[in-house]
Amino acid sequence: MEKILHNIANRLNKQDGKMVIGISGHGASGKTTFAKKLLTILKGQGINYINTDPYIVNSDVRKHTSIQYECNNEIHRSKMTACHPAAHHLFALDRDVKMVKEGMDFYTLDVPYERSQLISSRNNVTIVEGMSVAFSNPDLYDLKIYFYTDGETELVRRGIRDVSERGMDVKYLRKTHEERRIQYEVFMHPKHENFDVVVRNSDEGYWVEKDIE
Repeated sequence: MEKILHNIANRLNKQDGKMVIGISGHGASGKTTFAKKLLTILKGQGINYINTDPYIVNSDVRKHTSIQYECNNEIHRSKMTACHPAAHHLFALDRDVKMVKEGMDFYTLDVPYERSQLISSRNNVTIVEGMSVAFSNPDLYDLKIYFYTDGETELVRRGIRDVSERGMDVKYLRKTHEERRIQYEVFMHPKHENFDVVVRNSDEGYWVEKDIE
């Protein structure tokens, strides 16, 4: 983890002009923790931060949206999860990242869990973090970092976060977890090939599977 942060800091020091960093991966994969560490390291340099959670389609809509797809020669019919590209307002996200690259000021979406913030053209570095980045246009980002973990680790971490902190019913969490992981493997994880840095992690540690030169 520290090596990746060090490499990014060095790259930023050599960067001439603006830089947009995209950080993505499955929920509970470690991407948000990494983004916060990067923000801390770069503190004082003038950093924009865009959390892409507001670009995810409302959960009430997803619960009533059924999709059909094939996995391991079996047909699956299930509600759409955030691991499916149609669950994201990608046009809006791509538009906003383009505005960053073109030096335009704007405010992030105002949602109950995060207040709107100014994205300033005076800042040379913008960090865009969240699941939506995986489905966004990869050409819009100067550096792309992807985190992933195994299903069991994710279930434990989501249990701590979603049950303990967000009040989700543990039975509902377990019921939806398997289908969510299948959609992740089919629709989202293949997108890791578009990223410059790929990191696998569990509670035992981090393994960098792909890194910048």
